[in-house]
Amino acid sequence: MAEMSTLCTFLFSLLLFASQPLILPTAADGRWQLLQKSIGISSMHMQLLKNDRVVMYDRTDFGPSTLPLASGKCHNDPTTTAVQVDCTAHSVEYDVLSNKFRALTVQSNVWCSSGGVMPDGKLVQTGGFSDGELRVRVFSPCESCDWHETPNGLAAKRWYATNHVLPDGRQIVVGGREQFNYEFVPKNIAADMFKLHFLSETNERGVENNLYPFVFLNVDGNLFIFANNRAILLDYVNNKVVKTYPKIPGGEPRSYPSTGSAVLLPLKNLIAATIQAEVLVCGGAPKGSFVQALQGKFVKALDTCARISITDPKPKWVLETMPLARVMGDMVLLPNGKVLVINGARSGSAGWDLGRDPVLNPVLYMPDNEIESRFKILNPTNIPRMYHSTAVLLRDGRVLVGGSNPHAYYNFTGVLYPTELSLEAFYPGYLDAKFNNLRPTIVAPKSMSGIRYSKKLKIQVVITGEVTLNLLSVTMVSPAFNTHSFSMNQRLLVLGNDKVMASGKSTYKIEVMTPGSGNLAPAGFYLLFVVHQDIPSQGIWVHLK
Repeated sequence: MAEMSTLCTFLFSLLLFASQPLILPTAADGRWQLLQKSIGISSMHMQLLKNDRVVMYDRTDFGPSTLPLASGKCHNDPTTTAVQVDCTAHSVEYDVLSNKFRALTVQSNVWCSSGGVMPDGKLVQTGGFSDGELRVRVFSPCESCDWHETPNGLAAKRWYATNHVLPDGRQIVVGGREQFNYEFVPKNIAADMFKLHFLSETNERGVENNLYPFVFLNVDGNLFIFANNRAILLDYVNNKVVKTYPKIPGGEPRSYPSTGSAVLLPLKNLIAATIQAEVLVCGGAPKGSFVQALQGKFVKALDTCARISITDPKPKWVLETMPLARVMGDMVLLPNGKVLVINGARSGSAGWDLGRDPVLNPVLYMPDNEIESRFKILNPTNIPRMYHSTAVLLRDGRVLVGGSNPHAYYNFTGVLYPTELSLEAFYPGYLDAKFNNLRPTIVAPKSMSGIRYSKKLKIQVVITGEVTLNLLSVTMVSPAFNTHSFSMNQRLLVLGNDKVMASGKSTYKIEVMTPGSGNLAPAGFYLLFVVHQDIPSQGIWVHLK
């Protein structure tokens, strides 16, 4: 049985890479692959689902896309200044395995919306612009599924809001333009909205600098919410701020439109009495950059990251300097616990045509290194990914990159940075062929297996090269909803390696303990990886419930 599982995994890998276009020569600092010259839309929003397909969409009010809908399907919006009756797609489903895509139908404007995957694997997406601002949309992962919309599913208009999946299976929807409050989906008998004065306190008149707040579920069940240049810890059940964090040193804004990015760093030592949680915020634009960019003056982006242990009794931000300044960058947690900083610009601000000097090089952040040696510049792309770019982790360890539309409409000529319809994949250095003999192949459990909280999990892997047992580890990653430089619900848990033993030629068994509660890992579908000497396996899907 183990041999058959190994063969199936091997054949899957062959099929996956046989379906992909040719890639650039290998390099330990990463390489790039053009997957599609055009998917018909610009990927402003992106979410990986449990069937290894990625749902993407842009907006419905800036003209026809290059991808027609099926006959008879059109979007009718009399309020738009572009095309009132639009029979082209503004959402697609991309099949990672086949490198193909199909058109999806949205019936309202999804521009600058938010979302997340529910415990059952369905994508729930909220808000947007104009006729979409009160909508809740649901997409189920199946061969022929399409969007289903609820016209008045929200209590407040949500545009530039942030969602987070909660331990009880709901999603919280925080903020949005002129919304200093939060609510929950799906609705229940509780009050519809709850005020959050922190959002009005961090709002700069005429500029905002607090949209798409960075929201993370802390290990105590409360929510860490960052907006502008500071943060709070919110007991969302009782609508009470239980901790106020200091401002980032220097006080520069990191939220839209001075757009930086943020991640919750990998959670470790999950069975310890006290679990540390750290947040890293990188990049952004100095105060005043948005207004100056409107006047044609493009200020250099911030080149600092700020890191804080949000569980410390007296938390303090620690500043670090990036090798490249960056605004509108994305941060992706890789299976080995490193952080990929990708996309964005060296100057200007988020907004229409307000960014300049694209940052073509990703940067790797290594959180466990000494502070002076945490960054590494990686190989560049040749496609600028400016405002409205996206990036998500795939099950095979690649990072899918798309989007870039810094204009009010689709503009392909006569502009500094044309609307980008292409899809790329970035191959981190751990995918270099020279590491194949160190790369684990998971043969058990099978993908899509169910796992329970606080249970022993046994994993069997094959590694053909020399193995260092104490450098074997297991990680779990929650697929994120990515838009506007923030990956909502992104989370990585290090399960460790409680027990490792050889069980035959090139075969090893690893025993770990699953997360102890929904505060550590809300129920749902996760990618599970085995990492050996920083080289991750291809992931498998597991359903935590």
